[in-house]
Amino acid sequence: MTRTLWGSTIGKKTIMAVSGLIMLGYLVVHMLGNLKIFFGPPEFNGYAHWLRTMGEPFLHYEWALWIVRVVLVVAVVLHAVCAYQLSRRDLAARPSKYVHKRARAGYATRTMRWGGIILALFIVWHVLDLTTGTVHSGGFQAGHPYQNVVDTFSTWYGNVIYLVAMLALGLHVQHGFWSAAQTLGAGNATRERVLKGTANLLALALTAGFIAVPVAVMTGVVS
Repeated sequence: MTRTLWGSTIGKKTIMAVSGLIMLGYLVVHMLGNLKIFFGPPEFNGYAHWLRTMGEPFLHYEWALWIVRVVLVVAVVLHAVCAYQLSRRDLAARPSKYVHKRARAGYATRTMRWGGIILALFIVWHVLDLTTGTVHSGGFQAGHPYQNVVDTFSTWYGNVIYLVAMLALGLHVQHGFWSAAQTLGAGNATRERVLKGTANLLALALTAGFIAVPVAVMTGVVS
């Protein structure tokens, strides 16, 4: 069963759909947590501290956070590997170029591959910037995420990297949610319209929600 699931095209698409929905759920929660920055340093720093203590006393300090991290890493790896393998299969199935060139899909569909690469590179930078502080501008302050976020978005390159990544994320979510719905069985035409509308709404909400933070820092609303 496992070999059939991993070896078949539909199996890989199913793995991509499920792993994508796991990441989407995390993104919604992460965006809502980010918006706590508008309530000031105590609220935002308190939320960051809670992430490390959630599950206590049943779980030890940071155990729940590490469980979330491991699940996300597994989801990202499975998603990326399946995407690459499906792409190779698609190319192998049609080795010659189409005689008549025409747009075969929307803009989001055609940019899924590059969008995925941009997001993968962004995740590495984001972790090194705000989790480990390795590439953080200025002095990284462990336990003071509010100030670290303000520092990052006080630099032009921090804003450019983040904004480009969030635009790529919006396109990725828009197409990815709809693709996942199709893979898992979208149903009739009415349900398809609802799911397409949901995909557009999620993409817009996530993009706007994530971008709101650097814009707020740039405009002085958050400082």
